[in-house]
Amino acid sequence: MPAPSLADWLRQESDDALAALLRTRRDLSTPPPSDTIVLATRAGTPGSVARACEDLDTFTLAVLDALLLAGADTEPVAAAEVARLVGKEIGEPLALLRKRALVWGEDAALRIPPSARDALGPFPAGLGSSSPSLAGADIEAALAEVGEDERAVLTTLAAGPPIGRTRDAAADVTLERAQNPVQRLLARGLLLRRDDQTVELPREIGIALRGGSVFDPASLREPELPTHPHQASTVDTTAAGEAMEFLRQTESMLRAWSETPPPVLKSGGLGVRELKKLAKDLDVDETRVTLLAEIAVGAGLVADSEATTPEWVPTTLTDSWLASPTAQRWMTIAQAWLELPRLPGLAGGRDAKDKPIAPLSEDLRRPLAPTSRRRILLALAALPEGAGVKSTDELVAALAWRAPRRGGRLRDETVRWTMAEGTALGLIGLGGLTTATRALLAEDRPGAVEAMIDALPRPVDHVLVQADLTVVAPGPLEAELAAEMTAVADIESSGHATVYRITETSVRRALDTGRTAGELQQLFSTKSATPVPQSLSYLIDDVARRHGRLRGGAAESFLRCDDASLLAEVMGSPVATEYGLRMIAPTVLISAYPLAEVLDALRAAGFAPAAEGPDGRVMDIRPSGRRLPAKARAARRAPGEPAGLTDDQVGKIVAHVRAGDAASARRRGETVRAPQGGGAGDTSATLALLSQATIERREVWIGFVDSRGTASQRVVRPLRVGGGVLEGTDNERYPLHRITSAALVED
Repeated sequence: MPAPSLADWLRQESDDALAALLRTRRDLSTPPPSDTIVLATRAGTPGSVARACEDLDTFTLAVLDALLLAGADTEPVAAAEVARLVGKEIGEPLALLRKRALVWGEDAALRIPPSARDALGPFPAGLGSSSPSLAGADIEAALAEVGEDERAVLTTLAAGPPIGRTRDAAADVTLERAQNPVQRLLARGLLLRRDDQTVELPREIGIALRGGSVFDPASLREPELPTHPHQASTVDTTAAGEAMEFLRQTESMLRAWSETPPPVLKSGGLGVRELKKLAKDLDVDETRVTLLAEIAVGAGLVADSEATTPEWVPTTLTDSWLASPTAQRWMTIAQAWLELPRLPGLAGGRDAKDKPIAPLSEDLRRPLAPTSRRRILLALAALPEGAGVKSTDELVAALAWRAPRRGGRLRDETVRWTMAEGTALGLIGLGGLTTATRALLAEDRPGAVEAMIDALPRPVDHVLVQADLTVVAPGPLEAELAAEMTAVADIESSGHATVYRITETSVRRALDTGRTAGELQQLFSTKSATPVPQSLSYLIDDVARRHGRLRGGAAESFLRCDDASLLAEVMGSPVATEYGLRMIAPTVLISAYPLAEVLDALRAAGFAPAAEGPDGRVMDIRPSGRRLPAKARAARRAPGEPAGLTDDQVGKIVAHVRAGDAASARRRGETVRAPQGGGAGDTSATLALLSQATIERREVWIGFVDSRGTASQRVVRPLRVGGGVLEGTDNERYPLHRITSAALVED
């Protein structure tokens, strides 16, 4: 049975089938094809075929390879022959290929686009060309005669690709004179010479070495994805713990960069020295620091200052983010990662010029990263709730089988990076998706925040003060208590339980912020679940006794003290000379330097001054760090595939194609064409023909060019011609200057 052309096949398909094709292969709809001939031509281009194959699984691609092996790109082949090559029933993948217009025709005469060979490669199924000299030959007997070294060459080529480059192919010698395995195989006819340096394994030999099958049966089955069953609550709480640690590290990084912003490299990005320093300060590896920096910049919390000497500086969004509840802070970070058009995992590698790739550099930009990230997370979302994959490598294998042509050379690494990053951010726990992440993928942001709130440990309202002046927080502290502990103590270690250490410096820091000794004593007596050791009470009282006896203000700055001997001691120190201290009264000194610098110098010299405000009360004058204005962010778009066509858009395109088909099928009389150079004769003839059709109420065939420059043809029954427009009875309007030709339709 002769197979129709792709255009004929599409013309016979239903409107629903055409609509499904346009939704699946969106590149076919831009610009809208004028008829099925244009649609078929576009669907048969190598680029379009390659795109249509990107998300096909290994089994379906094997069917397409088998069609190429059978020669369906040049002549019709039977489905039974294709099934024989594949080695199993092909009904389901064949239906999918037909739906995408990659295969057409009845089962007895299947065809595929000739460009499929260009799109899929010259060696379908990894097999070479057929050798006529092997037709009818006893291949098993021929293979039994070869030595181990010769069989090793054949086995390597049989796995694909079937060609190899070797200088041994240059000599054309007999079997007796052959000196190496390649020459002996060429002499036996078990290899084909393509040129002086290239050999090819014949298809018949490749199939024989594969055990008589074109495809390994195991490769046509999707690999199993073993999972661990967990309670959803277990996954949520485990991931929440990771999320809290990531947020703590992000906060530490932002505070460090507020004080000392790292410079931007001349080539862009973050330098190795700054990367290593931050990794040491946070006690994490460089991979984690890279992720922290990339997410912070992606979320708009940090930006390039773009100054003469550019630096990475926190933006004004940092302050609101730091003041937000934990779940809301997580939402900001998680959303930024999902939409991040970059691959942080590439940092530390080498670019095409063998130069190291720096974090925050343009080398990490990959616009399709959000699509790949979402695809991986959706694969986890398809697992039962609470289930997690046992091994990332098993997930890599499963996703590679489902879409082997998608993702490029970084396909498998992207899966590993996504799993590691998602786990660090708290979107993935124990190999499975959290409840919050599932809501986030469904664009339910309030639901995601609520789920994270439920997963986070309940804040505790007490601490455990130890005799060695350490304070243990047995969980996340309430916001007010956490702020108090940060003010009076330094974090020594963090995790599910945070350990703080109280020192003379930390107590003085708390007093510098306006807290009194009595308030600190009350804090520990009311919030400690253990008895407050006397050593802590003595430390607070001792520091408070000396704190604030010397007071400073702004004149540019001033110092005052009721103890004249203490002021005399200050005037006798090197600080007085360095900062130009001058006594203006028995109890007052002034300086031309900022108060913060004077107080820092006095503290370094062993004094314990405090800053006071206009009302005489102690105030905190520590700088909050540099800030940049936050840049306006583009409107948020859900990561993933580009927006598809609406039903209305698809319907209009299908109607457009059908109208073009109807116009091309109608018989027409002599055609009047518009002038190429803008002459008036033919224009008058076109207007006359259209006017005649209007008077006689006859259909007229027109050729026109739309606003996109696409040529189309239509059959119209003119209702009115005037004002530079042809109006049809179906309320269609065609500008006369776009009509290139016209003819009366013959009955």
